[in-house]
Amino acid sequence: MLLQTSVAAATAVVGYDIATPSSLVEAPYPRSIQAIGLAGSAAALDTAVDIFVGQVKIATLYNSATGAPNRDAMFPVGQDVPAGATLRAIVTDAPATNPINLAVSFDR
Repeated sequence: MLLQTSVAAATAVVGYDIATPSSLVEAPYPRSIQAIGLAGSAAALDTAVDIFVGQVKIATLYNSATGAPNRDAMFPVGQDVPAGATLRAIVTDAPATNPINLAVSFDR
């Protein structure tokens, strides 16, 4: 499974969950996050998000490039996600301009 979201810079303010638009943030079965990528905004490393599974912070992720995350922009994670647990990506450093794009690869 692949979760992808794209959020306008004006929407992705500090505290906003950029994973929210996707229906894949919660599932009735266990799964595992294989990799996560973040790209977009005006320059690499100008946007940060904290990744949570339920209430547990599993990573802080910076945008690795402008545009959309591709295979080279995906960081291995290997984090189990229990059934019913919600994945959240909370903005901690907002994008300057342009959309910010999140990709999460799951294994079921």
